[in-house]
Amino acid sequence: MLAYATKRILQGVPTVLLVSVLVFLLMHMVPGDPVRIMSDRTATPEDIERLRQGLGLDQPVHVQFTMWFTRAVQGDLGRSIRTGHQVADELLHRLPRTLLLTCASLVFSVIVGIGAGVVASVRSGSFLDVSIMVKAVLGMSIPPFWLGLMFILLFSVTLNWLPSSGSGTWQHIVLPALSLGLAGMGLIARMTRSTMLEVLRDDYIRTARSKGLSERAVVYKHALKNAMIPTITVVGLQFGILMAGAVVTERVFSWPGMGWLLVRSIHDRDFPVVQGALLISSISFILVNIVVDLVYALLDPRIRYQ
Repeated sequence: MLAYATKRILQGVPTVLLVSVLVFLLMHMVPGDPVRIMSDRTATPEDIERLRQGLGLDQPVHVQFTMWFTRAVQGDLGRSIRTGHQVADELLHRLPRTLLLTCASLVFSVIVGIGAGVVASVRSGSFLDVSIMVKAVLGMSIPPFWLGLMFILLFSVTLNWLPSSGSGTWQHIVLPALSLGLAGMGLIARMTRSTMLEVLRDDYIRTARSKGLSERAVVYKHALKNAMIPTITVVGLQFGILMAGAVVTERVFSWPGMGWLLVRSIHDRDFPVVQGALLISSISFILVNIVVDLVYALLDPRIRYQ
C-alpha cells in the first residue's frame, strides 16, 4: 500500500507542473497590466518601467515561469504584487477557512446524499423514490451563488436566524456550507441509488435474505459497502468541485477564505497570488484522489494494489 501511495504521488507531479504552466500562461494572456494597476496616476513611464523591472515582469515569460517554479518547489511562492506580503503566508492564513467550508459542505453532501440514495433504492419506484430524485436533480441544477443569495434573503433578512456574512461562529458556516453542498448531495444521492439498485439484484444479496437476515442488515452490512466504490469516486471528485465552487460562495457570504482572495487577486492581476492559490488547490485535489484510491482497498477486499 505504501509503495502504491508513493507511486501515485510521483504520478501527480507532472499534473502539478502542467497546471502551473497553464495557469501561468493564462494569467499572462489576460488583458491588463498589473504594474499600471498598482501604480499611482502620477507615475511617470520611467517609474512604471522601474517598478516592472523590480518585479521581474520585464523578463520573457519562460524566464519568469522558471524563476517562479524554482522558488515554488522550495516553498517560496513569491510576494504579492498588490500588498508586497509573502504569498505563502497570505494563502496559509486563509487556506484553513476554505478547507473548513469545503469539508463542511462535503460532510453534508455525503451524509444526506448517501442516506437519501439508500432510501430511494430500497423504496425504488415509490413516491418517496421519485420525490428524492426530483429534489436531487433540483439540487444539482440550481447554481450555488443564486442559492446562497436566496438563503441570505430567507434565513438572514426575513427570519433573522443566521448571519448573512463573515465568520467566527458555527452559525456563519451553515448557509455557505448548505448552498455549496446541495449540488454534491444531489449527485451523490443519484449515484448511490444507481449502484445500490445494481447490488441489491446480485445473487449474494438473495442468499443473505434467504438466510433470514433482517432487511437492515442486508442493506447496510452487505449491499451498501459493496455499492460504495463508485460513490467514493464521486466524493473524491466533489472535493475538487467544492474547492472551485468555494470561490464564488466565499464572495457571496464574504467568507474570508482563499477563494475570496483569489477573486480579488484575479481582478488586480496579482499573478503570484493567483498562481500560488491554484497550485495549492491542485495539490490538494491530487492528494484527495490518492486517498480515494487507497480507500478502495479498504472497502473492497478484492482490490489489491501491488
